Amino acid sequence: DTTNVDSLGANAAGAFSSAISQGGMPGEYFVAFDKVPAVEGWLRLPAIQAAMPPGKRILWGTDSTNMGSQWYKALYVTDATPIITGDYLTDARPTQSPTDGTVVEFTLNNEGGRRFRNETGKHVNDYMAIVLDDRVMGRPPVIQSAIGTRGQITMGGKDLAAAQDLALVLRAGALPVPLRVAETRVIGPSLGQDSINKGFRAGLIAVIAIVLILTVYYRFSGLLAVGGLALYVLFTLATLAGFNAVLTLPGLAGMVLSIGIAVDANVLIFERIREELDRGKTVRTAIDEGFRHAMPAIIDSNVSTILTASVLYQWGSGPVRGFAVTLIAGVVASMVAAIFVVRTFFLLWLNRSRGAQTLSI
Repeated sequence: DTTNVDSLGANAAGAFSSAISQGGMPGEYFVAFDKVPAVEGWLRLPAIQAAMPPGKRILWGTDSTNMGSQWYKALYVTDATPIITGDYLTDARPTQSPTDGTVVEFTLNNEGGRRFRNETGKHVNDYMAIVLDDRVMGRPPVIQSAIGTRGQITMGGKDLAAAQDLALVLRAGALPVPLRVAETRVIGPSLGQDSINKGFRAGLIAVIAIVLILTVYYRFSGLLAVGGLALYVLFTLATLAGFNAVLTLPGLAGMVLSIGIAVDANVLIFERIREELDRGKTVRTAIDEGFRHAMPAIIDSNVSTILTASVLYQWGSGPVRGFAVTLIAGVVASMVAAIFVVRTFFLLWLNRSRGAQTLSI
């Protein structure tokens, strides 16, 4: 019954039109996540395919966007015939440009450069979709001028990690053969749990060793430093909780490393106090002078560590960034614990002992 078929196609076309919304560039549309399965089904209908302009096709994008309280998936109408394929690509690298920010620089062979120059010269100020496996990778950039063997894609404010992903996509499109799955393995959660247990065990051993060294070598003063380290752990965990950060294995390594940095600050302070006591100064004066003289070295070393961790966070990814976040939080907390908390412990002890004449250090 052709009447029923035509009616079904018309209803689907109407529902399809209402399910998509126009994006910010020609040929860009957005579909709410809950309507994506229905739209995928409508796109397979002959009525929808017949309504497409000749030489065009509809492809889903990899990006999603939030509008209001709902997430949308990108949908693009692109040319069916690409202006160039990955066969002509020789290299693609992410980089930072002082004028354009984060960009991806790519290189084509001579034949590809000639074709690309001709085609991009015809489409200046048009949008160029980068397609891999029938998916539009990211938001299409604008063709600003004719491009030859060398060109760059401006990331539009995105970070270096996004540029690295796009460069990887471009290089993947240049592979001479398709990728095939050779083997698939499923790893159970016990392996990850075993790594977590070993990480916590190693961290616990390191902390116990630090506590023993402090108490044996610096005696009573070492016990005060251990009390400061206990508060340091609470400060670090509170900072991570404030940023909704998750303590991963690299983050655990950063925390243990920052404990060592906190102990280093205490060592500097205690050695300066010893020097002042050897010069015949009173306990109260030696403590004040020890903290005052050790302060510049502690600040310099901790600021250097924070700057290094900031570089790791800015240009690292995944576990590296987790390590950097925990290290920065730990270093800041260790400064507070070593400079203020341990000093407060010393002052409380002096007040309770009514001006002690000797100090176990």
